[in-house]
Amino acid sequence: MMGLIRGKDDTEMSKGKVLVGMSGGVDSSTAAAILKDEGYEVYGATLKLWDEPEDAETSSRTCCSLADVEDARATAFRMDIPFYVLNMKDLFEEKVVRYFVDSYLKGETPNPCIACNQHIKFEAMLAKAMMLEMDYIATGHYARVERDAGTGRYLLKKAVDLTKDQSYVLYMLRQDQLSRLLLPLGRLTKKQVREIAREKGFINFSKPDSQDICFVRNGHYSDFIRQYTKREIPEGTFVDESGKVLGKSKGIFEYTIGQRKGLGISAKSRLYVIDKDVGSNRIVLGPREKTLVKRFYVGEVNFIALDRPRELIKVWVKTRYSQKEAEATLHPLKDDQVMIEYTEPQSFVSPGQSAVFYDGDVVLGGGIIRRFEAHD
Repeated sequence: MMGLIRGKDDTEMSKGKVLVGMSGGVDSSTAAAILKDEGYEVYGATLKLWDEPEDAETSSRTCCSLADVEDARATAFRMDIPFYVLNMKDLFEEKVVRYFVDSYLKGETPNPCIACNQHIKFEAMLAKAMMLEMDYIATGHYARVERDAGTGRYLLKKAVDLTKDQSYVLYMLRQDQLSRLLLPLGRLTKKQVREIAREKGFINFSKPDSQDICFVRNGHYSDFIRQYTKREIPEGTFVDESGKVLGKSKGIFEYTIGQRKGLGISAKSRLYVIDKDVGSNRIVLGPREKTLVKRFYVGEVNFIALDRPRELIKVWVKTRYSQKEAEATLHPLKDDQVMIEYTEPQSFVSPGQSAVFYDGDVVLGGGIIRRFEAHD
């Protein structure tokens, strides 16, 4: 812990102490400002997760850079709130970076941002907040937390601004975490957030949203994996469903199920990645209809809005962040797993990605896709 900026004493009644995760961007800065205006005793915290290479390209729109830390510090100073930099680099490498690399090498398509949310932002940061005798933590995520008066259970809901909704990446939150989590941006649009930041005089009011994974420069996953593992990943082969070789691939982790672009294969009709054989380093290509999935299996399931169901329930499912939900039936299985059966077959179901279950704007829960059954 370092770099504490002392704010003036607040003798007024406070709604409680809240540690706000400040990334240096406009969203988290505005979240802190809103909570302060609402009467919370606000403390800012930037999580130091990863050291940029000395030759890091400035064009990469990631979070967690040194410049982001300074933007967060400057914003906290302007708001006259205490500010911490919390070193979580070792935990981040263990829980996020290694998970990312290992998953890709197994042929899966991981979502490191979800792993970061689970282990770092809402586990480790909450633990730090409790250690500092805070009442809450807060972030700039676009989602809502509400308490169901009838059941007493905390609910995670979609944001009002559906174009910015981030409930998909928060499905792993537990009741004890939701009870101490404030998400003030869930009721606002992005336009409103930028306007509040501009009125507050924040230097980052027009700062672009971060897009790339913070430890991967400019989206070059393969380069990062090679550098991190310090070994060359061999080229593989593209094959069709019969096993006929169609050409060379860049390696098993370069592609994800449903991918069409960037294959470099000439064919009479469009080809898509329909399967991956890690053992033989082969990427199986086929027509779009072969990407359709009727049912798939999900592990490490976390339920939020309900206890683990014992019977079939109807749900709406997303298997990608930007995807529209599709109607399905959830079948509870043994060992904290479920099977999802679509009403109509869908594409883009890839092991390693997350499946999130909705009922309207309420997140029922979610988990990690482990395997799927192709539609006949």
